[in-house]
Amino acid sequence: MNNRRILIIDDDADLSMIITDMLESKGFFVSCAQNSEEAFNILGEASFELILLDINLPDNSGFEVCKQLREVSNVPVIFASARTSETDRITGFDIGGDDYLPKPYSMKELLSRINALLRRSYGSTDKERIVTFGEVSVNITSRTVTRKGKAVNLSLREFDLLAYLCEHKNEAISKNKLINEVWGAFSTVEPSTLTVHIRWLREKLEQDPASPVYIKTVWGVGYILEAKDEK
Repeated sequence: MNNRRILIIDDDADLSMIITDMLESKGFFVSCAQNSEEAFNILGEASFELILLDINLPDNSGFEVCKQLREVSNVPVIFASARTSETDRITGFDIGGDDYLPKPYSMKELLSRINALLRRSYGSTDKERIVTFGEVSVNITSRTVTRKGKAVNLSLREFDLLAYLCEHKNEAISKNKLINEVWGAFSTVEPSTLTVHIRWLREKLEQDPASPVYIKTVWGVGYILEAKDEK
């Protein structure tokens, strides 16, 4: 299981269902939107590792969706479209697209393109990604957490936040960056929501939540996971 999350933005519901079935069988989590409005609503609620984007949408252009997305996020985007002219392909890359897959395409080729782009963007998914600090071990690949050898139950959002901090350990991350990456590029959640989730993580992972040793506040910036000399 790779646990990567993919958003399909395409008004062809039947095709989206076929792609979803294939990707879920490979361990991906998949969400679908049939127009840009629905897509932005989904992006306001969750973050994704990759977006498969059609150009011809009923309420907008996929190019315009990509432009808006690039203002706040670097999430990998694969354009998938029946529009195969050189001009369209160049436009897709110029506005921030990472790959361009002409329709019709085989599921095998789509999966290959997705895996290749994910490897380029995030590194190989074959090796388990584990981060440890103190008595805590975070397996990002299997989405499990242990403290003193015992399982720690986290909500989906708590784990997403912890995983992001782990993948950027020893790096001060702004509150806005954390909200964009964990809650979604178009999220409208307040900074107080992030503060509450940080408090919950400290209560579950720190020896003394009031004086955290690992998940620290960086005043005027945001938060940092300090895991020096750890994996």
